[in-house]
Amino acid sequence: MKLQNKVRSYLTPNEVAELLMVSPVTVRQWAQKGQLHALTTPGGHRRFTRQEVERFAREYGISLQPSADDKLRILVVDDDEQFSGYLVELLTGLSDDVVVETARDGFEAGRKIETFRAHVVLLDLMMAGMNGFEVCRMLKTEPATSATRIIALTAYPSPENVDLIMAAGAEACLGKPLDTDALLAAIGITNGIAR
Repeated sequence: MKLQNKVRSYLTPNEVAELLMVSPVTVRQWAQKGQLHALTTPGGHRRFTRQEVERFAREYGISLQPSADDKLRILVVDDDEQFSGYLVELLTGLSDDVVVETARDGFEAGRKIETFRAHVVLLDLMMAGMNGFEVCRMLKTEPATSATRIIALTAYPSPENVDLIMAAGAEACLGKPLDTDALLAAIGITNGIAR
């Protein structure tokens, strides 16, 4: 049993490709260049540890696709508790494969991101204390959270705000009131299935 668990802790190039959302050929090229460290089996096949793949993703700012046995973790950071509650209900009601936590401000988000390890952060821009722009910059400059996907939400989607948050590292900026279809598409949830 121990040996079986040990074997399962190694990933094939195809599994790594799926996690990093690239082709297996790209994974092999990274391994050949020494960017992504691999072990070689007696049969000459490359195998990767999950820790090495996570290190590589952090270093190169690549978002990891949650593995099949991993639920999609979403952190909602918004000082409007009613809006946060709506998002929690919406997202958890769509799929059992989605787990949602909330934070009322940037400081709480900073604490929760370490323990919750969110794949996606839904981030309000205008909050008291640390605003969304600062939270986004903080998450993107920390190696442990640099690959976290950030989707900004704001009642003030001015061109200036959109440009600033995208420059800070967000991948999308959606206006409030929220278009739920646009939100689900940005997160990658289709037909109640988290991709």
